[in-house]
Amino acid sequence: MKIIDRYNLIDDVLSKAQSRSFITSEEDEEYMMAELRYDLGEGYGICASGIISEDEEFLCEALYPFYLGSGVSSIEEVSVEEKIEGNVYAGVIDDLNVGTTLIFHLLNSVEFLKSGCRQVDPIPGSTAILSALSVEGTVMLPIQKTEQERQEIRNRSRQRKKLMGKARSGDENAMQDLSVQDMEIYASVMDKLQYDDVYTLVDSYFMPTGAECDLYSVMGEIVQCRMTQNPVTLEKVWLLTISCNELRFDVCINQLDLFGDPAPGRRFKGIIWMQGILQLPYYENKVDNK
Repeated sequence: MKIIDRYNLIDDVLSKAQSRSFITSEEDEEYMMAELRYDLGEGYGICASGIISEDEEFLCEALYPFYLGSGVSSIEEVSVEEKIEGNVYAGVIDDLNVGTTLIFHLLNSVEFLKSGCRQVDPIPGSTAILSALSVEGTVMLPIQKTEQERQEIRNRSRQRKKLMGKARSGDENAMQDLSVQDMEIYASVMDKLQYDDVYTLVDSYFMPTGAECDLYSVMGEIVQCRMTQNPVTLEKVWLLTISCNELRFDVCINQLDLFGDPAPGRRFKGIIWMQGILQLPYYENKVDNK
Protein backbone atom coordinates (compact mmCIF):
# COMPACT_ATOMS: atom_id res chain seq x y z
CA MET A 1 0.00 0.00 0.00
CA LYS A 2 1.37 3.38 -0.99
CA ILE A 3 1.79 5.84 1.90
CA ILE A 4 0.87 9.45 1.05
CA ASP A 5 2.36 12.34 3.04
CA ARG A 6 -0.42 14.42 4.60
CA TYR A 7 1.17 17.80 3.85
CA ASN A 8 1.89 16.90 0.25
CA LEU A 9 -1.72 15.77 -0.03
CA ILE A 10 -2.96 19.13 1.29
CA ASP A 11 -0.80 20.89 -1.34
CA ASP A 12 -2.32 18.63 -4.02
CA VAL A 13 -5.84 19.48 -2.90
CA LEU A 14 -5.06 23.21 -2.84
CA SER A 15 -3.55 23.21 -6.31
CA LYS A 16 -5.77 20.65 -8.06
CA ALA A 17 -9.17 21.04 -6.40
CA GLN A 18 -11.97 20.98 -8.99
CA SER A 19 -14.62 22.15 -6.51
CA ARG A 20 -14.15 25.17 -4.22
CA SER A 21 -16.80 26.57 -1.85
CA PHE A 22 -16.37 29.63 0.39
CA ILE A 23 -18.43 31.56 2.93
CA THR A 24 -17.50 34.30 5.39
CA SER A 25 -17.22 33.03 8.96
CA GLU A 26 -20.00 34.17 11.30
CA GLU A 27 -17.60 34.33 14.27
CA ASP A 28 -14.95 36.46 12.54
CA GLU A 29 -15.61 38.26 9.25
CA GLU A 30 -11.87 38.43 8.55
CA TYR A 31 -11.89 34.68 7.90
CA MET A 32 -13.66 32.57 5.32
CA MET A 33 -14.77 28.95 5.66
CA ALA A 34 -13.62 26.86 2.72
CA GLU A 35 -14.25 23.38 1.30
CA LEU A 36 -11.90 22.16 -1.41
CA ARG A 37 -12.58 18.87 -3.19
CA TYR A 38 -9.92 17.10 -5.25
CA ASP A 39 -11.71 14.49 -7.36
CA LEU A 40 -9.52 11.49 -8.24
CA GLY A 41 -12.10 10.18 -10.69
CA GLU A 42 -15.38 8.22 -10.56
CA GLY A 43 -16.71 10.57 -7.87
CA TYR A 44 -14.23 9.81 -5.06
CA GLY A 45 -11.31 11.88 -3.82
CA ILE A 46 -9.98 14.03 -0.98
CA CYS A 47 -11.68 17.00 0.70
CA ALA A 48 -9.86 19.67 2.71
CA SER A 49 -11.96 21.95 4.90
CA GLY A 50 -10.74 24.86 6.97
CA ILE A 51 -10.51 28.63 7.01
CA ILE A 52 -8.81 31.24 4.84
CA SER A 53 -7.34 34.22 6.69
CA GLU A 54 -7.36 37.82 5.41
CA ASP A 55 -3.82 37.31 4.07
CA GLU A 56 -5.19 34.39 1.97
CA GLU A 57 -3.48 31.67 3.99
CA PHE A 58 -5.40 28.38 4.14
CA LEU A 59 -5.52 26.67 7.54
CA CYS A 60 -6.63 23.07 7.08
CA GLU A 61 -8.88 21.84 9.93
CA ALA A 62 -9.99 18.53 8.40
CA LEU A 63 -8.71 16.31 5.62
CA TYR A 64 -10.79 13.29 4.70
CA PRO A 65 -11.75 11.05 1.76
CA PHE A 66 -15.15 11.43 0.16
CA TYR A 67 -17.37 9.61 -2.30
CA LEU A 68 -20.28 11.29 -4.08
CA GLY A 69 -23.41 9.23 -4.58
CA SER A 70 -25.08 8.79 -7.95
CA GLY A 71 -28.74 9.40 -7.11
CA VAL A 72 -31.26 10.50 -4.50
CA SER A 73 -31.41 7.93 -1.69
CA SER A 74 -34.06 9.44 0.55
CA ILE A 75 -36.87 11.92 -0.04
CA GLU A 76 -37.48 12.38 3.67
CA GLU A 77 -36.82 15.89 4.98
CA VAL A 78 -33.30 16.43 6.28
CA SER A 79 -32.19 18.38 9.34
CA VAL A 80 -28.60 19.51 9.91
CA GLU A 81 -26.60 19.69 13.14
CA GLU A 82 -23.12 21.05 13.82
CA LYS A 83 -20.69 18.58 15.37
CA ILE A 84 -18.69 19.35 18.50
CA GLU A 85 -15.42 19.91 16.63
CA GLY A 86 -16.93 22.90 14.78
CA ASN A 87 -17.28 23.68 11.07
CA VAL A 88 -18.26 20.03 10.56
CA TYR A 89 -21.91 19.24 9.99
CA ALA A 90 -24.08 16.12 10.02
CA GLY A 91 -27.32 15.46 8.17
CA VAL A 92 -30.12 13.71 10.05
CA ILE A 93 -32.98 11.76 8.42
CA ASP A 94 -35.87 9.88 10.01
CA ASP A 95 -36.29 7.42 7.14
CA LEU A 96 -39.02 4.82 7.62
CA ASN A 97 -37.20 2.32 5.40
CA VAL A 98 -34.27 2.18 7.82
CA GLY A 99 -36.36 2.12 10.98
CA THR A 100 -33.88 4.30 12.86
CA THR A 101 -32.53 7.84 12.69
CA LEU A 102 -29.94 7.97 9.91
CA ILE A 103 -27.00 10.32 10.45
CA PHE A 104 -24.45 11.14 7.75
CA HIS A 105 -21.42 13.37 7.30
CA LEU A 106 -22.51 16.40 5.27
CA LEU A 107 -20.26 16.87 2.23
CA ASN A 108 -21.59 20.29 1.19
CA SER A 109 -21.80 22.14 4.50
CA VAL A 110 -20.68 25.47 2.98
CA GLU A 111 -23.52 25.32 0.46
CA PHE A 112 -25.90 24.56 3.32
CA LEU A 113 -24.69 27.62 5.24
CA LYS A 114 -25.08 29.77 2.14
CA SER A 115 -28.72 28.72 1.87
CA GLY A 116 -29.56 30.41 5.18
CA CYS A 117 -31.54 27.40 6.44
CA ARG A 118 -31.77 26.87 10.18
CA GLN A 119 -30.00 23.98 11.83
CA VAL A 120 -31.84 21.12 13.60
CA ASP A 121 -35.26 21.82 12.04
CA PRO A 122 -36.20 19.52 9.13
CA ILE A 123 -35.82 21.46 5.88
CA PRO A 124 -38.97 21.36 3.71
CA GLY A 125 -38.38 19.95 0.25
CA SER A 126 -34.89 18.69 1.04
CA THR A 127 -33.54 15.35 -0.19
CA ALA A 128 -30.28 13.47 0.35
CA ILE A 129 -27.83 11.76 -1.99
CA LEU A 130 -26.19 9.18 0.25
CA SER A 131 -22.87 7.41 -0.20
CA ALA A 132 -20.43 5.55 2.00
CA LEU A 133 -16.78 4.57 2.40
CA SER A 134 -15.80 1.19 3.79
CA VAL A 135 -12.56 -0.41 4.99
CA GLU A 136 -14.12 -3.75 5.92
CA GLY A 137 -16.51 -5.71 3.71
CA THR A 138 -17.53 -9.22 2.68
CA VAL A 139 -19.45 -10.44 -0.35
CA MET A 140 -22.10 -13.04 0.49
CA LEU A 141 -24.27 -15.23 -1.70
CA PRO A 142 -27.95 -14.24 -2.00
CA ILE A 143 -30.90 -15.99 -0.39
CA GLN A 144 -32.82 -17.82 -3.07
CA LYS A 145 -36.39 -16.52 -3.35
CA THR A 146 -39.17 -16.98 -5.87
CA GLU A 147 -40.83 -13.95 -7.44
CA GLN A 148 -43.91 -14.59 -5.32
CA GLU A 149 -41.81 -14.54 -2.15
CA ARG A 150 -40.15 -11.29 -3.28
CA GLN A 151 -43.57 -9.71 -3.86
CA GLU A 152 -44.78 -10.83 -0.42
CA ILE A 153 -41.70 -9.26 1.17
CA ARG A 154 -42.32 -5.99 -0.68
CA ASN A 155 -45.96 -5.96 0.41
CA ARG A 156 -45.05 -6.59 4.06
CA SER A 157 -42.45 -3.83 3.86
CA ARG A 158 -45.00 -1.34 2.49
CA GLN A 159 -47.54 -2.27 5.18
CA ARG A 160 -44.94 -1.91 7.92
CA LYS A 161 -43.84 1.45 6.53
CA LYS A 162 -47.45 2.69 6.63
CA LEU A 163 -47.79 1.53 10.23
CA MET A 164 -44.54 3.28 11.18
CA GLY A 165 -45.79 6.48 9.57
CA LYS A 166 -49.02 6.31 11.56
CA ALA A 167 -47.12 5.47 14.76
CA ARG A 168 -44.83 8.46 14.23
CA SER A 169 -47.97 10.62 14.00
CA GLY A 170 -49.14 9.30 17.38
CA ASP A 171 -51.54 6.51 16.34
CA GLU A 172 -51.67 4.16 19.36
CA ASN A 173 -53.28 1.31 17.39
CA ALA A 174 -50.40 1.40 14.92
CA MET A 175 -47.92 1.30 17.79
CA GLN A 176 -49.62 -1.78 19.21
CA ASP A 177 -49.69 -3.48 15.80
CA LEU A 178 -45.97 -2.82 15.36
CA SER A 179 -45.22 -4.24 18.81
CA VAL A 180 -47.20 -7.39 18.01
CA GLN A 181 -45.39 -7.77 14.67
CA ASP A 182 -42.01 -7.37 16.37
CA MET A 183 -42.81 -10.05 18.93
CA GLU A 184 -44.04 -12.44 16.22
CA ILE A 185 -40.90 -11.86 14.14
CA TYR A 186 -38.67 -12.36 17.17
CA ALA A 187 -40.40 -15.64 18.10
CA SER A 188 -40.22 -16.90 14.51
CA VAL A 189 -36.51 -16.06 14.14
CA MET A 190 -35.57 -17.61 17.48
CA ASP A 191 -37.37 -20.81 16.50
CA LYS A 192 -35.68 -21.02 13.07
CA LEU A 193 -32.22 -20.24 14.50
CA GLN A 194 -32.20 -23.67 16.09
CA TYR A 195 -31.87 -25.21 12.63
CA ASP A 196 -30.74 -22.44 10.24
CA ASP A 197 -27.87 -19.96 9.99
CA VAL A 198 -28.77 -16.34 10.76
CA TYR A 199 -27.68 -15.15 7.30
CA THR A 200 -30.17 -17.49 5.64
CA LEU A 201 -32.93 -15.74 7.59
CA VAL A 202 -31.78 -12.11 7.57
CA ASP A 203 -31.58 -10.69 4.05
CA SER A 204 -30.49 -7.16 4.99
CA TYR A 205 -29.94 -4.95 8.03
CA PHE A 206 -28.85 -1.41 8.89
CA MET A 207 -27.48 -0.82 12.40
CA PRO A 208 -25.39 1.90 14.09
CA THR A 209 -21.98 0.68 15.26
CA GLY A 210 -19.04 2.10 17.20
CA ALA A 211 -18.73 5.41 18.99
CA GLU A 212 -19.20 7.63 15.93
CA CYS A 213 -22.80 8.47 15.06
CA ASP A 214 -22.31 8.11 11.28
CA LEU A 215 -20.77 4.61 11.34
CA TYR A 216 -23.03 1.69 10.49
CA SER A 217 -22.94 -2.06 10.11
CA VAL A 218 -24.97 -2.96 7.02
CA MET A 219 -25.92 -5.84 4.79
CA GLY A 220 -27.77 -5.36 1.54
CA GLU A 221 -28.15 -6.54 -2.03
CA ILE A 222 -25.60 -5.42 -4.62
CA VAL A 223 -27.57 -3.74 -7.40
CA GLN A 224 -24.63 -2.55 -9.50
CA CYS A 225 -20.85 -2.80 -9.23
CA ARG A 226 -17.78 -1.74 -11.17
CA MET A 227 -14.05 -1.57 -10.57
CA THR A 228 -11.84 1.48 -11.05
CA GLN A 229 -8.24 2.41 -10.20
CA ASN A 230 -7.00 5.05 -7.80
CA PRO A 231 -4.65 7.19 -9.95
CA VAL A 232 -2.49 8.14 -6.93
CA THR A 233 -1.98 4.79 -5.19
CA LEU A 234 -2.69 2.67 -8.31
CA GLU A 235 -4.88 0.39 -6.16
CA LYS A 236 -8.10 -1.18 -7.38
CA VAL A 237 -11.31 0.28 -5.98
CA TRP A 238 -14.81 -1.23 -6.08
CA LEU A 239 -17.81 1.08 -6.52
CA LEU A 240 -20.99 -0.66 -5.39
CA THR A 241 -24.65 0.35 -5.39
CA ILE A 242 -26.38 -1.27 -2.41
CA SER A 243 -30.07 -1.73 -1.66
CA CYS A 244 -30.52 -2.12 2.10
CA ASN A 245 -34.01 -2.14 3.63
CA GLU A 246 -35.20 -0.41 0.42
CA LEU A 247 -32.65 2.36 0.98
CA ARG A 248 -30.30 2.65 -2.01
CA PHE A 249 -26.85 4.20 -1.69
CA ASP A 250 -23.34 3.85 -3.16
CA VAL A 251 -20.35 2.31 -1.40
CA CYS A 252 -16.67 2.81 -2.25
CA ILE A 253 -14.19 0.20 -0.96
CA ASN A 254 -10.59 -0.75 -1.71
CA GLN A 255 -10.31 -4.18 -3.31
CA LEU A 256 -7.80 -5.15 -0.59
CA ASP A 257 -10.48 -4.50 2.07
CA LEU A 258 -13.20 -6.52 0.36
CA PHE A 259 -13.39 -10.29 0.81
CA GLY A 260 -15.10 -11.98 -2.11
CA ASP A 261 -16.05 -11.14 -5.68
CA PRO A 262 -18.98 -8.68 -5.93
CA ALA A 263 -21.70 -9.16 -8.54
CA PRO A 264 -25.30 -7.94 -8.94
CA GLY A 265 -27.65 -10.06 -6.84
CA ARG A 266 -25.06 -10.97 -4.23
CA ARG A 267 -25.00 -9.30 -0.82
CA PHE A 268 -22.52 -6.86 0.68
CA LYS A 269 -21.88 -7.02 4.44
CA GLY A 270 -19.57 -4.52 6.08
CA ILE A 271 -18.84 -1.43 8.16
CA ILE A 272 -19.45 1.91 6.43
CA TRP A 273 -18.92 5.63 7.06
CA MET A 274 -22.08 7.28 5.76
CA GLN A 275 -21.72 10.53 3.84
CA GLY A 276 -24.16 12.59 1.83
CA ILE A 277 -25.01 15.62 -0.25
CA LEU A 278 -27.93 17.74 0.93
CA GLN A 279 -30.16 18.93 -1.90
CA LEU A 280 -32.40 21.95 -1.44
CA PRO A 281 -34.99 23.11 -4.00
CA TYR A 282 -33.47 26.56 -4.41
CA TYR A 283 -29.81 25.65 -4.86
CA GLU A 284 -29.73 21.95 -5.77
CA ASN A 285 -28.47 22.81 -9.28
CA LYS A 286 -25.45 24.55 -7.76
CA VAL A 287 -24.28 21.49 -5.82
CA ASP A 288 -21.27 19.84 -7.42
CA ASN A 289 -21.79 16.20 -8.14
CA LYS A 290 -19.97 13.74 -10.24
